Amino acid sequence: MNNLKEALKFDEKGLIPVVTQDYKSKEVLMVAYMNEEAFDKTLESGKVHYFSRSRNKLWLKGETSGHFQLVKSIKLDCDGDTLLIQAEQIDAACHTGSRTCFYRTMINEKWEEKIEIVDDEKPTAEILQEVYDVIVDRTVHPKEGSYTNYLFTKGLDKILKKVGEEAAEVIIAAKNKSKDEIRYEVSDLIYHLLVLLVERGLTLEDVYGELKGRR
Repeated sequence: MNNLKEALKFDEKGLIPVVTQDYKSKEVLMVAYMNEEAFDKTLESGKVHYFSRSRNKLWLKGETSGHFQLVKSIKLDCDGDTLLIQAEQIDAACHTGSRTCFYRTMINEKWEEKIEIVDDEKPTAEILQEVYDVIVDRTVHPKEGSYTNYLFTKGLDKILKKVGEEAAEVIIAAKNKSKDEIRYEVSDLIYHLLVLLVERGLTLEDVYGELKGRR
């Protein structure tokens, strides 16, 4: 594995850009970054891992959504500073629900949007239970490269630190008045709160009961 990484030219921040492409249609799904750990985890697990610059952490694509990218091939460009991954995309690649992140086309000097929704079923509060159940399953069936298992391994203090960090990110997003940013950061916070609930042995029903009493 070290020999493979020797050919990669990471930038001054230890990152390399990754273009991810559908292995059948050749459609470009997204562009993200990897560090050395993300590259190693991708090779070990067969699922694409990235490094989030905004959150400054490793992430497995599909960790909470189930929209995994299964590696079919990894290619390196002539300069050694960009990776091309061909993958089998499970459902949507984009957080908007679109098959690809590249759904805007310049037409007559304007951006025209055509979002191809993979799952047109409108999400409901049931998604909270689904994510909660996945988190519980990770405690019973740990998975290599799982960020959720990483949190459980590090313990309560790490989970609490992430809850605090994500809460701060929500505040910053709200101050920036960006709906997309707020939605993303609130989702991150909710996910880490769910991890906390599981770690402390609480259920969503416990929270629902508390909320009901406050009506």
